[in-house]
This record gives sequence, C-alpha cells and structure tokens, in this order.
Amino acid sequence: MILAAGFGERLWPLTADRTKPALPVLGKPLVGYVLEYLASFGFSEVVVNLHHEPESVRRALGDGSQFGAHLEYVFEPVILGTSGALDNARSLLASETFVVVNGKLITNLDLQAALAHHRAQNALATLILKPNPARERFSVVETRAGLVTKFAGMPSPMPTTVAEEPPLMFTGIQILERRIFDYVPRGVFSDTVIDVYPRAMAAGERIVAHVAEGMWYELSTLQRYLDISLALLHAEHRSYYAGRRPSIDTNAQVDDSILWDDVVVGAGAKVTRAVIGDGVSIPAGEIVESCVVVRADLVKGKRPPAKSFKGQVRGDNFVVSLSQ
Repeated sequence: MILAAGFGERLWPLTADRTKPALPVLGKPLVGYVLEYLASFGFSEVVVNLHHEPESVRRALGDGSQFGAHLEYVFEPVILGTSGALDNARSLLASETFVVVNGKLITNLDLQAALAHHRAQNALATLILKPNPARERFSVVETRAGLVTKFAGMPSPMPTTVAEEPPLMFTGIQILERRIFDYVPRGVFSDTVIDVYPRAMAAGERIVAHVAEGMWYELSTLQRYLDISLALLHAEHRSYYAGRRPSIDTNAQVDDSILWDDVVVGAGAKVTRAVIGDGVSIPAGEIVESCVVVRADLVKGKRPPAKSFKGQVRGDNFVVSLSQ
C-alpha cells in the first residue's frame, strides 16, 4: 500500500492544485518512484489511498501499468491518518503479509532483505530504519536486541560523545502481518506510531527493527524538494531541469533550478536555485534566486495552509522565498 492522502502543507504552493505524491520530480510523479520501487521487488498489486486532490494521483499513475503494477484506489472523504488508512483498506489488505510505503519517498533500500528479516524474526511488523548521522528532524526510534522499544522525539543537535552512535529514524517503509488489524481502531482517525504500535508492544508483539543502508530521500518541504531534485539532477551531470515546452531565451541564465511545464524565461533573466511551476513566465531581466514561483492565479482566493511559507504576488506570479 502507498500512503498518498496527505495535504503537503509545507510544500505549498506547489501543492495548490495537486497532492504531495503527485508532484513531478524530474518529469516523473513522486508517487511513481514509489510504485516502481514496489514493482521492482515483485509487488504487482498495490493499494493507494487518496484524499487531497485525489484526481492528481489518478492522473499521475493511471491504472499503474506504466509503472509495472495494478492499482486499487481507496478514497478517504475525511483524512484518516496512517493507520486509519489501513483500516479503510482492510478488505484489500487483510489476507496476507503486506508492505506499506509513504508516498513521498525516493529510495533503493533493499526491501527483499527486509522481508527475509521480517519472516525470520516471526514479526508482527518490521520497520525499516536508517541511521541519521546528520541528526535531521526525523523522530528517533529506540531499539533493543533488534526490536523497536520506543518512538521518541527529535534527535539532539550534536552527539554528547565522539563514540555515540547516530540515532535511528523510520524510513516510512514497513512490513505488516494481517494480525496488525487486531490493534488498528475501526472507523476513526488513527496514527500507527501513536495508536497501534504502542498497543501491540504492550501486548508482547514483536515489532522488529531492520536497519538498512542505501539511497533514501524524503520530499516533505520546499527546500527538500529543491535540494533532492538537484541531487538527482547533478548525478546525471545536468545543471537544471526543464519540463515540456520550455521557452528559455538564449540571453537568459538558468542554473541549479527545476522548471516544470510551459515555463518561459525572458531575455536577460537569471534563475538560480529555484523551482518554477507550470505556466510561469519570468519577465526579461528578472532575477529569481532561492525561491519557488507559481502563477498568481493558481493561488488566488486560496488560504495558505498553516505550515506553509509566506509568499507575495509579483505581477502575474506568486513568489515564495526559501530563506524563511
């Protein structure tokens, strides 16, 4: 199952007309990377939950065949949370071992190795974890003897000793047995970490920690969207990405930037470390740096989400600085 129902508040205004998993990353929808990841390990039947802008995910994935899988969509009229989503799809999931992946990831972590570990440990659930040496703001998962014991707060900024091991963080990939539904509340909003795993652990269930190494990107903020897109782009030795039908004047300069479809960059304009949304026109001579730009009409009359960065209208564009 792919969790794709979130609002993506911290990615607004890019999510003004689509949900977070439907955002394009170098021309491919973010959730498409997740679906390809699952298909590469033989998961050909995949459930996708929907809530915010559901048609944006349907348009991005279709029936799943282009990504190597067959899809079943499950709509949530009211968002249900990470384990409420499982309850809503109970009839499609409760017959065998299944995998749940967050819809905002790009990764190559070895899912087959995690599955083998899960089965060998006779686990109710296996959470794929990874070290967090940079101590980014991801909740710490505490373990003992290979089992998850606690979901803690954010990591401390610096280690207290040189020899201290980096904290472990949850990657958003988990392997579950159908017995998990014994602990999932019915018909209400619920969160796996708050409402399900603590109950299961208290009942003596084995929640196994599988620590993996490999590529793992999580695109949950505007800055992370830009940085990760550029990391993927630089791996291909390219300085910027332009989607379909770009019009970039020969006297314009574009570096370290992501341009979506139908973007126009006028003569003498300079675009650096920016994300430029569909249909945006950058006027001649304009300097655009460290910001996200969408069409002003895309957000007109819409209230910015509580967690979004502030922006301002500049001509026909709405500009959000990343220096906030």
